[in-house]
Amino acid sequence: MSSAAAMMRTRMGMRMRSSIFTNSSSSTVRAMRGMRGIVLAHHQSPPSLCKNLDQGHISRRSISSSSPRRLENIDLKELERLTKEAEERLKQYEEPLKRTTPLHMSIAECLRWEPESEEDNVVVQGYVRSVRGMKTHRFVSLGDGSSLAPLQAVVPVDTNQAEGLAIGAAVRLTGKWVPSPGASQSHEMQVTQVDILGPSDAKTFPIQKKYQTPEYLRTIPHLRPRTPINAALLKMRSEAVAALTRFFAENHFTQTHPPILTSSDCEGAGEVFTVAPASNVTELSSNEDNKSKMFFRNKKYLTVSTQLHLEALAQSVGNVWTLSPVFRAEKSDTARHLSEFYMLEAEMNFVNDLDEVMDLAEDMIRNMCITMYESPTVHEFLNREGRVGSDLVSPEEVRARWEGMMADEWPRITYTDAIEFLQEHADEFEHKPVWTEGLHSEHEKFIAEHVGDGKPVFVTDYPRDIKAFYMREGQSLPDISSPGPTVECFDLLVPDLCEIAGGSMREHRLEPLLEAMKRHNIVAGEFTSSMDGNAPAGAKTGPLDWYVDLRRWGCAPHGGYGIGFDRLLCYLTGVQTIRDMVSFPRWFGRCDC
Repeated sequence: MSSAAAMMRTRMGMRMRSSIFTNSSSSTVRAMRGMRGIVLAHHQSPPSLCKNLDQGHISRRSISSSSPRRLENIDLKELERLTKEAEERLKQYEEPLKRTTPLHMSIAECLRWEPESEEDNVVVQGYVRSVRGMKTHRFVSLGDGSSLAPLQAVVPVDTNQAEGLAIGAAVRLTGKWVPSPGASQSHEMQVTQVDILGPSDAKTFPIQKKYQTPEYLRTIPHLRPRTPINAALLKMRSEAVAALTRFFAENHFTQTHPPILTSSDCEGAGEVFTVAPASNVTELSSNEDNKSKMFFRNKKYLTVSTQLHLEALAQSVGNVWTLSPVFRAEKSDTARHLSEFYMLEAEMNFVNDLDEVMDLAEDMIRNMCITMYESPTVHEFLNREGRVGSDLVSPEEVRARWEGMMADEWPRITYTDAIEFLQEHADEFEHKPVWTEGLHSEHEKFIAEHVGDGKPVFVTDYPRDIKAFYMREGQSLPDISSPGPTVECFDLLVPDLCEIAGGSMREHRLEPLLEAMKRHNIVAGEFTSSMDGNAPAGAKTGPLDWYVDLRRWGCAPHGGYGIGFDRLLCYLTGVQTIRDMVSFPRWFGRCDC
C-alpha cells in the first residue's frame, strides 16, 4: 500500500477532506478486497481462511496457535507465497490510484505531513508570497492563511504558466511532495503543473516581502488580512468564538441576538452615534418640530451595550449570552479604544451573589484558554521565530499570559482595599489615588502586576456615584473602611491592557432603580410606565420606560458582565494595539473602507 493510503487509513493526526477518504481510501479498500478474492478463488482456499484474509487477520501466529502445521492440505509456506503474490498484484491497483486521484491539502496539512517516500499528485492552492528566480527553476513561497509558515515549491521554468507566478497571484500547484534538502521545512513541493487562478502585477501589489509597519498596513485594511500574522489572528478569533459557544452551550446558556439600534444610552455617558437616514439628516437635530418627519419618530442610536435588552431576554429563557458589535463615539486616540468593537455579554437570572457572576466570567475565560491552548494556531503564536510577528509582544510573555489565564483562583480585592494599597505607593503615580475619583490606567496596571502576580485580578465594590445607574447598591451596611456607599460590581484587570471585563448585580427592585436614575439625571419627577392606562398627562416616561417595566412584574435578582472581546484577544496574541486585532478598525477620524 502507498504511504498516502497508509496515512489516510491510520489518520496520522491530519485532517483530510472528506472527498479524499471517499474517493481514494474506499477505492483502495475495494481493490484490495477484490484482489484477495481473485487470488484465493484461483487457489481454492477454504472459506474460513478467505474470511481471515479479507479482514487482514492472517498471520503465522494465528494459524499455528489454532491449527496444526498443515490446514486442510495447505502448507504454511504455500500460504505465505500466495499472500505475497496477492500483495504484489494489489500494487498494480494502487499505483494507478496514486497517479490519478489528486490529494488536495491545505498548506498547514502539508507542512505537518512527513511521508518517508515522495508522494505524487499533491495539490495545494494559495497566494504567492515571494518568488526567487534561478536559471532553471523558480522557488515560490505559497500561503493560504492556514499557517504562519509558507510552503516552499520548486517550479521548473519550462512549466506551463510558470511565468505567471508573481507575488500576490492566486495559484493552484500540482506536483510531488518530497523530502527537502533545505533546513526551513522537512519537505517541499516539486511542481509539475501551475494554474494561475488570479493574476497579480508584482510591481503594484502593495504587500511586498520586505517589512511593512502596522501603521502602513492599516491604510490598506482590505489587503492586510493576507499577511501571515493577520490571517492567523482571524483564525484565532474564529477558534475563540467556537470555544465560547461550546462553553455556554454546555452550561445551558441561550445565545441571543439583541438589537443594534436602540432608544437609549445604556451607560448614560452620552457617547453614542445617532442614527438617521442619509436622505434626511435634519433628524440629527433635537428640534421638536422634526419628530413627525423622523424615521423612528424620535432619536435612535447605535448600541453601546446590549445589557439592558439581555435583561429582558433573561426573564424569558433564563441565562443568556451574546457576542455583538457595539459602538462608542469617544474621541479617543489610544491603543485600547475603537469606535466599533465586539462585546461578549452574559446575563444570569435568579442569582443573588456577585461571586456567582465573577465565577462564571473566570470559568469562561479559563475554559476558553484551556480549550484553545493545544490548537495549531496558538502553538504558532507561542513558538514563532525570526521576524514573524516582530511587532507583537515576545512569545515568552504571551506564553506567561496564557498560563496566568489558565491558573486557578484569580485574586479578588475590594476597591477600597485597592485604593489603600495604591496610596502606600502614591509617589509612583502621576495621578494620586483618591477613593471618589476611580482608577486611572496606571493604577490598574499596578494592581494587575502586584496583586495578580501573573493572574487576572477582580476589583469589586466601587463607589456608587462613579458607576452606572443599573448597578445594585450594597445590600449590607457599608463597611466602616468605605468612605461612602458602594455598588456590587467588578472590573477584571490584566497587566498592560488593564480592564478587559466588567460586571455587576443589577438593581431588580423598582423604587431603588428609580432613585438611582434620578441621581444620574436620567428621569425627573414622577416616573410612570408607558403601558399604564391610568398614567396622567405629562407623565415623565422617557426612553427607558420599558426597562423600568421589567421591574414591575416579577423581576428576580440577576447579574451579568461584559467582556471586550477584541481586548481579550489582544492580550492572548500579544497584539499591542486593538487597531491591529480588528480586521477593519474604526476609530476617531478613521473609517477607511
